[in-house]
Amino acid sequence: MTPSERSNFANLYADVFFYGVLAGSAIAFLPVYATHLGGTGFQIGLITAGPAVINLLVSLPAGHWLEGRPVIGATFYSSIWHRAGYLLLALLPLALAAAPQLWIIPLVALLMSLPGTVLAIAFNAMFADVVPPEQRGQVVGRRNALLAVSLTGSTLLSGWVLDRVIFPVNYEIVFGMGLAGAIAGTYFLGRVKAPASLPLPVGRPPGEVSRPGWMRFIDSTRDAAGLRFLTHSSGQRLLRLDLLRGPFGVFLAAYFFFYLFQMMSVPIMPLMLVKELRLTDGEISLGNGVFYAMMTVGSMVLGKLTARFGHKPLLAVGAVLYGVYPLLISLAHDRWLFYAASLGGGLVWAVTNGGLVNRLMECVPETDRPAHMALHNLALNFGILGGSLLGPALGEGLGLRHALLLAAILRMLAGVGLGVWG
Repeated sequence: MTPSERSNFANLYADVFFYGVLAGSAIAFLPVYATHLGGTGFQIGLITAGPAVINLLVSLPAGHWLEGRPVIGATFYSSIWHRAGYLLLALLPLALAAAPQLWIIPLVALLMSLPGTVLAIAFNAMFADVVPPEQRGQVVGRRNALLAVSLTGSTLLSGWVLDRVIFPVNYEIVFGMGLAGAIAGTYFLGRVKAPASLPLPVGRPPGEVSRPGWMRFIDSTRDAAGLRFLTHSSGQRLLRLDLLRGPFGVFLAAYFFFYLFQMMSVPIMPLMLVKELRLTDGEISLGNGVFYAMMTVGSMVLGKLTARFGHKPLLAVGAVLYGVYPLLISLAHDRWLFYAASLGGGLVWAVTNGGLVNRLMECVPETDRPAHMALHNLALNFGILGGSLLGPALGEGLGLRHALLLAAILRMLAGVGLGVWG
C-alpha cells in the first residue's frame, strides 16, 4: 500500500463514519419530526418523491457531464452544495411555525437532491478510481463496519436526546448533530487525492451500504448499484428503450414493482409509529438501532449465503420475507412487535439489498452496462416516486394499519415476482 492510498483510505473511513452520524440523526428522524409537526402521509412522501423526480431528470445529464471530468473535485463540491441543506434543516425547528415547515422540508429535500444526484454518481465513480480492485473488499468492509458503529450510536444518542429535551429544542440538537456529521464528512472527502494512475475497470459496484447524496429512511437504504457506469457512455446514448423489448424488460419490470411496493410503506411508517402506536422517539431510535445492527450482521453473512444458494434464490426468499417487516408493524399495538420487526427486518433487508445488486450485475452484460444501468436507475426512481405518492393515498383511504398490511402483502408478491422474473 502506497502512502497516497493509505491517506485516501483513512479519509474514506472518516468520511463514512461521519456520514453515519448524519444518517443516524438528521436523516433518520426527519420523517418522525414531520409527523410530530402534524404532517400528513402526502407531505412525508414528498420528502422522497421530490428527489426521485430530480434524479429522473438529472442523473443521465449528470453522468454525461461527469464523463471525462475529475470526479474527485466534483464529489467534493457537490457534497458542499448538497450538505449545505442540512444547515437549513437545523435552523427550521426554532425559526418557523409548524405549518410552513411541513412544506419547506420537502422543498429543501428537493433542492438538496440537485447536487445530491451529482454527488451520488461522482462518489461512486471516485471510489472506483481511488481504491484499487484488489483492495476494495477490505476498504468496503471497514467502511461498512465504521458506518454500522456510527449509525447505530448516533441513532441511539438521538433517541436519548429526543426523550429528555423539550420539543422542538430536542430536534434542533439532533439536526445540529447531523449538520456536524455532514460538515466533517465533507472535510474528509475534500482530502481525498487522485491516484497517480487509475485502476483497471471492473464490472461490479463496490457493494457499500452508505449512499452519500441520497436521503433514504430506515428500510429503504440501498446500494447505488453501479451509478459510476453512467459516466462511461463514451459518447453513446444512455437511454435505449429498445433494451426493454427483450428479456431485460421483464427483468426490470420485476425490479420496478419491488421498488414501488417497498416504498409504499415508507411514508406511512412514521405515522403508524407516532400516531397509532404512540411510541416515544427513544423507543423508535432503539428499534432503528436494532435494524441497523442486524443489517450489518446480514451484510457480513451475505457472501456465504450467496455462495451456497446463488443470487436469484437468495433474492427471492429475502424479498418475500422482507414483507414481514411492515406486516408485523401493521399488527403491533405496542413497541414489542416493532422491535421484533426491526430485529428480523434489518437482517433480511441486508440479504435482499445485496441480492438485488448481485442479481442485477449478474444479468447486465459487461459490454453494455451504462445503458442497462441507466434504465435500472429510471426504474428505481419511478418506483420511489410512485410508492411515495401511492402509500399516503392508501393510508388516507384505508387507514394506516390496513394500508401498511396491504403494503406488506404487495411486498411479498413483488418478492415472488423477483423469484419468477428477476
